[in-house]
Amino acid sequence: MKTQLNDLLEKPHQGQTDYTAKDFKPNVDVRWCAGCGAISVLSPSQRLMPELGIPKEKIAYISGIGCSGRFPYYMDTYGFHSIHGRALPIASGLKIARPDLSVWVVMGDGDNMSIGGNHFIHTCRRNVDLNVMMFNNEVYSLTKGQYSPTSHRGQITKSSPLGALDDPFNPAALALGAGATFVARGHDKDRTKLHDLLKRAYEHKGVSFVEIYTSCRIFNDGAFDLYTSVETRDNYTIELEHGKPLVFGKTRNKGIILDGYTPKVVNLDQGEYSINDLLIHNEKDSTLAFILANMTYSEELPRPMGVIQAVQRASYEERVVNQIEHEIVTKGEGDLQSLLTGESSWLV
Repeated sequence: MKTQLNDLLEKPHQGQTDYTAKDFKPNVDVRWCAGCGAISVLSPSQRLMPELGIPKEKIAYISGIGCSGRFPYYMDTYGFHSIHGRALPIASGLKIARPDLSVWVVMGDGDNMSIGGNHFIHTCRRNVDLNVMMFNNEVYSLTKGQYSPTSHRGQITKSSPLGALDDPFNPAALALGAGATFVARGHDKDRTKLHDLLKRAYEHKGVSFVEIYTSCRIFNDGAFDLYTSVETRDNYTIELEHGKPLVFGKTRNKGIILDGYTPKVVNLDQGEYSINDLLIHNEKDSTLAFILANMTYSEELPRPMGVIQAVQRASYEERVVNQIEHEIVTKGEGDLQSLLTGESSWLV
């Protein structure tokens, strides 16, 4: 029994692994709107799978409800289109029962941050080894344009015609606060960097949360243009690279320093500051991760993109296996009939 449990955690790859991206494209039509950001996430995902060297039968995509919910149909792997907000508990159960599988979870901002919010918090807390992709378009798209938990205050939608009154959730900060060990952010306009982020997520042992800005051309078009457009993104985002200074700007002439614990933009052209004065990104520093995540909605600071945090902690399914092994060692293999009989029984 102990050997079987260990095999589930580190099972050698079996079956075909010499795939190409085409092998992960099913013979179905992609039924998303033209220009939908989800299409730009699908391509890097299909390109990534062959690089993992995993048989297709070892990969599963689990989704909830929303436009993102169709993702498993467009990946030629095992998959499950689940119900609204419940993708994470279903994926967690699958991963705990079959730790040898590579399990990917696809949700939208409404699906994950609203009805699925409690599941998200506890999945992060437990550190289940799942690769969680959250498509954030700051609106409910499938149900035709209501405001979502990540919509901005004042945003005009079908359900907030006078402007939303809520302040938005900050998904990266929420994930960090809940205990996620890997937190990153990418967007649909740079497929190469998104591919690299998803690969980093796969390589991480424990819950990996990747927030992906995805444009909704129908109900919230242009929501992320400032951060994703080639013309503006250099000035309004900062690419995080572990061990490197926080530099940004079209000509790399701006940087971030800390004033106490408060991030501040400085100009490198004026002689007062040089690149040596700038804050160095350390993705293993959880305090810095919170500082960076909380830059998200600042009007003065660039929006962080890339890996915000990557730290190590035992995954939940490892703890489950270790607990079962401990019981076997201390109490023996166990017997099903004895379990059913209990401490005392009567023949009636």
